[in-house]
Amino acid sequence: MARQSPQRPDADEPELDDTTASAAADEDEVDRPAADRALWDELRIDPVEIALPAGTGFTLRAYRPARELTPTDVAERDQDDPFLARRQVVETEDDEEVVILDEEFAALSAEEEDEEEDDEKRADRRGRGKTEAAEVADEDEADEDEDEADAAGDEEVPVFLTHRGKLLLFKTPESLVSFIRSGAPNDLSQLDSWNELSERVEPADIAPLDEDTYELDLVVENLRGGHDAWDPTLLIEAGEIARDLAYALRLPGVLDMLSAGSSLDDLDEALRASVNGGIGGFMGRRRLKKIGAQTASLGWRTIVGKISAVVDWRD
Repeated sequence: MARQSPQRPDADEPELDDTTASAAADEDEVDRPAADRALWDELRIDPVEIALPAGTGFTLRAYRPARELTPTDVAERDQDDPFLARRQVVETEDDEEVVILDEEFAALSAEEEDEEEDDEKRADRRGRGKTEAAEVADEDEADEDEDEADAAGDEEVPVFLTHRGKLLLFKTPESLVSFIRSGAPNDLSQLDSWNELSERVEPADIAPLDEDTYELDLVVENLRGGHDAWDPTLLIEAGEIARDLAYALRLPGVLDMLSAGSSLDDLDEALRASVNGGIGGFMGRRRLKKIGAQTASLGWRTIVGKISAVVDWRD
């Protein structure tokens, strides 16, 4: 939810001094019952609030082992993508020159070609014969790959209230609850706790925690303000939700932009270091000064745009 500017007091209302205002705020906190987290803790699903340039909406998120989840189906989404043609290889009239219209596709193609060349070289070496030691090494490597695959299957990954590659965002808690109870198809329905949620959830339960509230609509403007204006909490949390959404919605372009070693990942690490005290915080602030504000804002504008493009807004 976007941050709100403080309201000016009405001219007819007396202004409160600090002591009176503090007491009034404390009284409001007492009168306002805290949201009951028992349901969410029991079912291991959380309500989430995400603010995007087009508006603010509620959805759900859970974490489960990867082997227990079926990824969202993006086939229909990609068919409807108006920019799909940009990811295709276009041949010229003489069929000699091939033009790649998308940088991400070009990079992927280059990696695939390198992998093919490596496979050919390995096949050639195998053709000349392997020693017994090399065969043992291959078996050990295969065992390691199998162990890594098992570990990856046990790793908990995010899953959202999505359907056919689209993130479902609801303008009000009531509309979200109505959808949950409707039995409409979605990717969270594969969870063993989904049926119980649909029977028990009430609009009052849709009260995301502060750490589950994300303001992606403010990120680009904050970065444009320059290093001194950067809000570490805002930007760090934006990175967390963007990575989760990119994984759950199968957005490889966004994952690449936030992957280890990327400029935006360097920004994230420097921000995390900057909020710490001592020499670590000092070094983090120094690293931030070396990161270009324009590059960071352009990168995040792309990320927010890619996420916004796969949102299905529900009233």
